[in-house]
Amino acid sequence: MAFENLLIEIKDSVYVITINRPDKLNALNISTIREIGEAVADAAKNESVRVIILTGAGPKAFVAGADISEFSSFTEAEGAALARHGHNVFNSIENCPKPVIAAINGFALGGGCELAMSCHLRVASDNARFGQPEPKLGLTPGYGGTQRLPQLIGKVRALEYLMTSDMMNAEQALQYGLLNYVTTPDNLMLKCMEIADKLIQMAPVALAGIIRSVNAHYDKNSNGFDQEITEFGKCFITEDFSEGTQAFLQKRKANFKGR
Repeated sequence: MAFENLLIEIKDSVYVITINRPDKLNALNISTIREIGEAVADAAKNESVRVIILTGAGPKAFVAGADISEFSSFTEAEGAALARHGHNVFNSIENCPKPVIAAINGFALGGGCELAMSCHLRVASDNARFGQPEPKLGLTPGYGGTQRLPQLIGKVRALEYLMTSDMMNAEQALQYGLLNYVTTPDNLMLKCMEIADKLIQMAPVALAGIIRSVNAHYDKNSNGFDQEITEFGKCFITEDFSEGTQAFLQKRKANFKGR
């Protein structure tokens, strides 16, 4: 699948999506958001893919925000449609049955911060900066920032960052719970691949069930405990469960197929 704004590479069952607009600091325009959704969907249905890594091209930015020039003259209805489009794509990342890791270099601002938060795991270089600067433009965050940031770092701290537009550095983001790891720019992808290698050794059906169960906790129409019971029961009829238990009893490494 060819994309205008993305680079795609598959490395040993890892599907790497690189947002390739470095001259715009990888700012998210409508077509880029659409392409990200298409790429994630493509990776999700590709049986050879176990993990997805999402990153940005160049040394300066993961994603420095939305492409403001594209929507500066939008009407209320057009603005709402833009936000809905972003929500749909970012929700598809959050609900992807395969683990999605954000590899964050440089700025992750506005839509970039929101994109990173929609991923399941986040690794940042020590030059990363996070923030929601929308109030400086007369806007609220529109791609889930007001919902995911409080979930990750708590309501009081999130409100401060959302309302003041202050940026947090990588160490602060790690301390607050926004990140899993901080490393150097040179080691960023190596660390993400290290995590991916661990995930590849796990049963894909189990990882998908964990993602659905955790997400159900934050869905007002779902019960996370009930979802966990359902997912646990479903595992017993999978080939992965049979393979995992046999491998354990035979003291060998499991060879999971995702079925």
